[in-house]
Amino acid sequence: MIDVQNLKDERNVNIKKVGVKGLKYPITVLDKAHKTQQVQAEINMYVSLLHRFKGTHMSRFVEVLNEIRKQVNIRTFHHILAKIKEKLHAESAHIEIEFPYFIEKTAPRSGAKSMMDYRCRFIGNCDKSGMDFMVGVTVPVTTVCPCSRAISLVGAHNQRSIVSVLVRFDKFFWIEDLIRVIESSASSEVYTLLKRTDEKYVTETAYNNPMFVEDVVRNVAVKLNKDKNFTWYKVEAENFESIHNHSAYACVEKE
Repeated sequence: MIDVQNLKDERNVNIKKVGVKGLKYPITVLDKAHKTQQVQAEINMYVSLLHRFKGTHMSRFVEVLNEIRKQVNIRTFHHILAKIKEKLHAESAHIEIEFPYFIEKTAPRSGAKSMMDYRCRFIGNCDKSGMDFMVGVTVPVTTVCPCSRAISLVGAHNQRSIVSVLVRFDKFFWIEDLIRVIESSASSEVYTLLKRTDEKYVTETAYNNPMFVEDVVRNVAVKLNKDKNFTWYKVEAENFESIHNHSAYACVEKE
């Protein structure tokens, strides 16, 4: 059968990225407590396309994904990028994988257990300049406004906040450990299941540990700076304000 994609194109235009986007697929990732975890990922996979080719072979992306779906992790991602580049006969390959990651959490006073979900991302690029790989996590936390607490006779406004961290690194690390860095940098962490004794503890802990959105990103940055494994990071925090119809936002990035 004729291979239309390999036909010559006369327009003389290189394409930087071409591939599949928004592909939902089950994959297996590493889990610190249980060795592996099955997750439902959303995946973007691209390669470059030289001007002389009419198109790329979209089916090959899914073929590669099906081959590697049981071993998608920090240790293997470089090999996955190289495999896609080789399979598609391309000069560069780019992959973005986003998935929910579940960790069992224990309530601070009752000991009640429940599963907490976090958004995780793997972003990788492979071209003639080499490999680039980043890992990202998005973590919900609680923040209490220091200003509100200081000026109010009773109470202080608080809110749920979202902290997103993207890192480059030298050696393998566990996603769970990066999540702990973030959770310990806010007024309080959040839980899926809390009994009354837990709710009292979390509320009082947050009240006694007020933080601006600026405090949160700086706290995360200070902790990441102490770990030489992280060669670059970007930390973003968004507070969904409880007394305003807008969010507070801060971002810090390692130079």
